Amino acid sequence: MTLNIAVLVSGRGSNLQSIIDNIENGYIKDAAIRVVVSDKEDAYALERARNHGINAEFVDPSAFSDKDQYESRILEILDGYDVELLLLAGYMRLLGGGIVRHFKNRIINIHPALLPSFKGLHAQKQALEHGVKVAGCTVHFVDEDMDSGPIILQKCVPVLDDDTEDSLAERILREEHRIYPEAVKLYAEGRLDIKGRIVSIS
Repeated sequence: MTLNIAVLVSGRGSNLQSIIDNIENGYIKDAAIRVVVSDKEDAYALERARNHGINAEFVDPSAFSDKDQYESRILEILDGYDVELLLLAGYMRLLGGGIVRHFKNRIINIHPALLPSFKGLHAQKQALEHGVKVAGCTVHFVDEDMDSGPIILQKCVPVLDDDTEDSLAERILREEHRIYPEAVKLYAEGRLDIKGRIVSIS
């Protein structure tokens, strides 16, 4: 059986590309991205999807009277593709409870910090301002709070004395491109078990 995946995006989609590449090269087996959905019409991630023959859809939040209606439309799209796993790849909106409950323990996100530290936007800037010596990235399941769901994988990177927000972000991004496909592979293989806040890998 092939695992049907959807990806929500807002920007350039480099993490989306890393997952596409790892499906195409056979590292992630028995999985396929069925649709990529963006809240930004000009998101380059949509172009990446089309370049690989993946359905790409723009849903304009401003066309709906409220967040619930907007997310109901997204759910319609996802259900239309029989989506089983929902990935967030640079999606810049906090998911509402409707989607989170519909896909309970079936939504995965990547965040450019070692959670639970430095949640939300500008995580690299937060890390530098706090003077941490180690930063990194986290792949986690999504719950109804921001960047707070059970942690699947993490990777550390050193913080250098001359780091800027951009240089640190670039170094973290290289690790994101490694651990996000790895987490998807583990999910596709049925090797992730969630008990409370703890994710065990078999």
